[in-house]
This record gives sequence, C-alpha cells and structure tokens, in this order.
Amino acid sequence: MSIRILFVCMGNICRSPAAECVFHQVLEEAGLSEQVEIDSAGTTAFHTGEPPDHRMQKELKKRNIPVFGNARPVGAKDFAVFDLILAMDEDNYRSLQKTSPGKEAIGELKKFGDFCKKTPQADVPDPYYGGRDGFAKVVDMLEDGSHALLEWVKEKLQAREAG
Repeated sequence: MSIRILFVCMGNICRSPAAECVFHQVLEEAGLSEQVEIDSAGTTAFHTGEPPDHRMQKELKKRNIPVFGNARPVGAKDFAVFDLILAMDEDNYRSLQKTSPGKEAIGELKKFGDFCKKTPQADVPDPYYGGRDGFAKVVDMLEDGSHALLEWVKEKLQAREAG
C-alpha cells in the first residue's frame, strides 16, 4: 500500500512542481520511490499543460535534479486520493480548505513549510515575480523540508506495516 502526496501552489509551474521533483529525488535516494506516489497541482488553472517555469528548471538542473511534469489544477478527486496535501503558502492553504470536500477527504492538509527545519517559516515564497536568487532560495527550502517529509513517510510506512 503506497502513500500519496500532493504538492500545491497557485499556478503549478514554480514551487509545487519543484517540490515534486526534489522529493522524487529524495525518495529515489532512499529507495522508497516505489512506495510513495507524488504529484503536484495548482489552485488555479492559469498554466494548465505548461512545464515548470524555465527559471525553476534552470535551478533544478543546476543541482542535478531531474525536471518533469505539466501544470494541472487541483480537482475534487485529489482530496479523495492523496494521504497528504501540502500547500506552499497560506493563501493556497486557505484555498484548499475552501475546496476540500470535508469528510470525503482521506488525507491531511498541511503547509510544506511545517517540514522545514533549517529555514523555518510558514510559507515557501513565490519566486515568479522575483529575481533569479528567489528560485535558489525556494529550492533550498524544498530540499530542507523534503528530508523531514521523508521521515514522515517512513513513520507512515512503518505504521501501515505494523497494521
């Protein structure tokens, strides 16, 4: 039985696809990619079908992190499928709370920043309108939080095995 995690930002072209790419690599390195399904989505449909922002792609490639994915909006079924939905900031967190079907949601809704240890702040800032260094700072946060998220995954997998 796998664990399913969804990363969410506004347009699904900067933070959430980068989080998916970073965490995918962390899972690969831990040998857990077969046990965890991950995806990313946006609270809006502005960029549906587009690949990650070219500036984010550049930053990920600079760190040897494979880039993949195309933007899509969060759908009602996501709340029934994912064990954990991680919003990148307070605005997206609130949007997800408003669209959550309540009892039909099987997973938890949290902020990605809750997993960050070295960069403890509630929000992963949106680098879209900022300079190049904003993308680097976001990936730093995503790498930081992904290691704590990996520990969360390991705990959930152990709990499921114990049954």
